[in-house]
Amino acid sequence: MVTIDNLKRLCIDHYFQEEIEGVMSACMRLLHSDDLFNATLAFRLMREAGHDVSADDILRKFTDGAGEFSLALTKDIRGLLSLHDMSHLNIGGEPLLHKAKEFSTKHLTSAIRYLEPSLAKYVRQSLDHPYHLSLMQFKARHHLDYLQILPNRSIAMEELAIAEFQINKQLHQIEMQEIKRWWMDVGLAQEIPVVRDQVSKWYMWAVTILQGASFSRYRVEVTKIISFVYVVDDIFDIVGTPEELSSFTHAIKLWDIVATDSLPTYMRLCYKAIFSVTNEIADMVKKEHGFNPINHLKKAWAILFDGFMLEAKWLATDQVPAAEDYLRNGLITSGVPLAFAHILVLLGHDDAASNDAAKVISRPAKILRLHDDMGSAKDEAQEGLDGSYRDFYLMENPSCTPADAEEHMLSLIEREWEELNTECFRRRTFPSSFMQACLNASRMVSVMYGYNKEQRLPVLEDYMRTLLL
Repeated sequence: MVTIDNLKRLCIDHYFQEEIEGVMSACMRLLHSDDLFNATLAFRLMREAGHDVSADDILRKFTDGAGEFSLALTKDIRGLLSLHDMSHLNIGGEPLLHKAKEFSTKHLTSAIRYLEPSLAKYVRQSLDHPYHLSLMQFKARHHLDYLQILPNRSIAMEELAIAEFQINKQLHQIEMQEIKRWWMDVGLAQEIPVVRDQVSKWYMWAVTILQGASFSRYRVEVTKIISFVYVVDDIFDIVGTPEELSSFTHAIKLWDIVATDSLPTYMRLCYKAIFSVTNEIADMVKKEHGFNPINHLKKAWAILFDGFMLEAKWLATDQVPAAEDYLRNGLITSGVPLAFAHILVLLGHDDAASNDAAKVISRPAKILRLHDDMGSAKDEAQEGLDGSYRDFYLMENPSCTPADAEEHMLSLIEREWEELNTECFRRRTFPSSFMQACLNASRMVSVMYGYNKEQRLPVLEDYMRTLLL
């Protein structure tokens, strides 16, 4: 089990899928172990593999008659770390997992000052970036550092992980250069100087959502789509007049280059770039998967533009939408549904327009929107006057403080994670590649909006260095 866990943490488990599946039955035997580490690790591996296991059944033996975790467990640092990892796989209706999170966090935090430095560093990293909620590629480097200080090292596993890091880094560098060339050729940054010009940041979304060498071509195309979301957002917020924005939206719905004739030059350039890239993706899907998704992709663009148009009308007329109305529309303008419309068809799913798909995609969209609107998450290169769920919620609840609003938003985010976990680990409506993409998008949110007091993104900067430099 420890070997499987290490392979997963180092992002090299894809080389050993048959072997891993062949020994997973051993996890079942250890689910009811009296050892905290064995039981919690077995549970996590089983749940991640889609087996129906009850967290409360596993954890009950480690609690007293009052349902509280035994203080004797606080001396078991390895067991506490595993309990903390397990506690984030909640699918709702598992109260002991909530207690497990509080218990493990409290006692691991207390233990840090007494641990030897390398272990203390690993514990701190695990608390700051919980396993299930964090970027696997980012944590893989830290886990490798930790494994290299252990007495029972696996040199072969470490060498494979290092080789994998290097291969992926070279591939990412090639992809990044291709995207930069494309971005320069499109010329949107030169034509519209006020829009965000953050190609590396946009690429980090794609490289996180779609991992592995087989998705290289898709990462490049998805980065282009994501870049348009940012550009169009800025056009609506700080460039276009109401009349121009209405014409822009109408042209997108027509999906015809002739429709750009009445648009200003900068909009015409943006429109042609969107039109070209989207049609190229549709052609790629048709060749690779045998169906043409262009009608679905056109509709996805129209929905996004309608969402931006509604926000623009609210702003232009000084309307204050209900917090829930703003949030519902904010899921659309997050760009997540549009990006995933393209991701789904690239992965070969022709049911991308289904209600089931929309429901799953709404989870990372809501997590993103709420994080973005938390208050401290202000994009240093965005000059628009967007509304915020936090502000509208405070207007509707005048007795609430900003701290109350933030606590409410964090509870909503936690609920979305529970729903996403349910889709991933219990319902399994979609293939693992799509569900993994949804998980990765959600994991990336806190990194993309993790601004410090200097309005910088230290974790994102570190992540970029890890993958690209």
